[in-house]
Amino acid sequence: MLSRLQALPRDARDTLFLLSVIGLILLPQVPHLPWWCTLLAAIVLAWRGSLAVQARPLPSKWWRVALLAITLVATYATHRTLLGRDAGVTLIVILLALKTLELRARRDAFVIFFLGFFTMLTNFFYSQSLPTAFAMLLALLGLLTALVNAHMPVGRPPLAQAARTAGAMALLGAPIMVVLFVLFPRIAPLWGMPGDAMAGRTGLSGSMRVGTIAELALDDGIAARVKFDGDRIPARSSLYFRGPVLSQFDGREWKAAPASRQQPPLDLKTRGEPVNYEVTLEPSNRPWLLTLEATPHAPDLPEYTVLGTSDLQWIASRPLGDLVRYRAESFTDFQYGPLRRTRALQAYVALPPGSNPRTVALAAEMRSDPALAGASTRALAQNVLQRLRTGGYSYTLEPGVYGDDTADVFWFDTKAGFCEHIASAFVVLMRALDIPARIVTGYQGGEANSVDNYWVLRHSDAHAWAEIWQEGVGWTRVDPTGAISPDRVGQFRRLATRPGLIVEAIEAMTPSLVVNLRATWEAINNGWNQWVLNYTQSRQLNLLKNIGFEAPSLQDLILVLLVLLVAASLAGAGWTLWERSQHDPWLRLLAQARARLRLAGIDVPDATPPRQMAARLAERFGADAQAAQDWLLRLEAQRYAKSPAAALPALRAEFRRLTWPR
Repeated sequence: MLSRLQALPRDARDTLFLLSVIGLILLPQVPHLPWWCTLLAAIVLAWRGSLAVQARPLPSKWWRVALLAITLVATYATHRTLLGRDAGVTLIVILLALKTLELRARRDAFVIFFLGFFTMLTNFFYSQSLPTAFAMLLALLGLLTALVNAHMPVGRPPLAQAARTAGAMALLGAPIMVVLFVLFPRIAPLWGMPGDAMAGRTGLSGSMRVGTIAELALDDGIAARVKFDGDRIPARSSLYFRGPVLSQFDGREWKAAPASRQQPPLDLKTRGEPVNYEVTLEPSNRPWLLTLEATPHAPDLPEYTVLGTSDLQWIASRPLGDLVRYRAESFTDFQYGPLRRTRALQAYVALPPGSNPRTVALAAEMRSDPALAGASTRALAQNVLQRLRTGGYSYTLEPGVYGDDTADVFWFDTKAGFCEHIASAFVVLMRALDIPARIVTGYQGGEANSVDNYWVLRHSDAHAWAEIWQEGVGWTRVDPTGAISPDRVGQFRRLATRPGLIVEAIEAMTPSLVVNLRATWEAINNGWNQWVLNYTQSRQLNLLKNIGFEAPSLQDLILVLLVLLVAASLAGAGWTLWERSQHDPWLRLLAQARARLRLAGIDVPDATPPRQMAARLAERFGADAQAAQDWLLRLEAQRYAKSPAAALPALRAEFRRLTWPR
């Protein structure tokens, strides 16, 4: 196969290489492109490659016009517009593929090169991950190799030679790119991704239909990373990262009530030492900031306005479409909420009329039980938790089909459920007992990465628990899932689907290998997130502060950038002058001899060799110029000597002593 490729004409070989680079550029786009776009681009590239191998003529312009018209119609039918990110990327992909069908001259190749550079950048609209960056680096080197190769028109230069030149160019440009990355001002909206770049991301939501968190638990992706200060890591059973609080129930779906914003929560009382930590939150396109319970002060999130709510949530001023990092201070020992029953608490005992009748009947039965007569809220809650422990209930990702009366189905029919089934049934029963209760969603637990010491929260750690109100105490967290499956809360044993056969085989042979590889890869990704994706304007200004600026600003940032660019330009100019002065010292000495001849009245062309220059001297001055003639002949002989550089310093010194005729 390799020998067949090497036997192809250079045009065919270069075309196949360029088509391969285009394929590498388009490959990461496949999950985001319409199926017809991927298929059409693949067909066009394969067609163009076949034409190159078979040395057949390119199709007429009518083929290209027809395919372009089909593309426009299909793009509009798919996206309902020809503008915007998705439609624009679809069009640019097809245009790049179609342009290869008129690749006849170097001018066409240059158009494809720069269209390829632009298309390469569109990959970052959808993902800025480390694998995407690595793939685009390979694509960049491929395009540079093709560009260098196009400037080598003579013969059949090997692609390896063009690749070495392209690699050298990339290495020479890397320091400038690093400086620009570090110091180029991050000014919104010029810096950042489009607002719709996070469409389709999974995560917690402002509502919870029973069964949705079980679906989220199957997603092993990372939701957030937490870095605790020092060794103050809370007990595993206290790692509750608070998200949306749901209090409105229609019989099947829980929704968040309209937030009453106040900063900080007025009735929060904390005890003990705080826990300080830093959260790196993955893009979610949601406004909620994950914090440990409870966080009295707003997390430090530059470029966002953060407001607190009366139910201990912290909400950003706009959805978090980018990776963000913030610091927070939390107390795991706290008390909040009204100490006396108020009218506002009546909203937390409301149930839809006629819903879950068997659960309501169970509550009435408990109230009429002499053993529970006059029981406190705490005693009633403990009675329900004991029912969960001893009543044959199970914790599962596949609880079966739930109808409209989800609490009835859980308590009396399936007796099985995931965390949201259990929490919802528990809260419904509490409300039927006239106890204010609500659901809190968020993340519970996580796992420590032994490589970089970050605490990783995955979507599979998504959790739902309950809060009940007690007289004289306020709101209290109750996790009914822990009553059925204590390991879920205490030891973070998650329910998960069965891994594939290959992973099972590797785990059977070396149980720690998969875990270690995963931890290493996630640590590398975290480093990419921390130092590249999360390199924000505030970090730029902190860098200036570290190098001596007392109160750095954007003007200082621009000034430092300009100074470095000017210094780099001067250094480049100096390097060019030095390199020019070092360029072929023999030719430079010959040019000095030519200048001496011009002073003597003998004008010779630049291409005149030393022997002819000596002959012109003999014609004009005879024996008076014998020393100069001999020197020119020795200069010519030195050019073709076995060690040409050895005698050059002596010739240069003799030239300075030589008397030339005038």
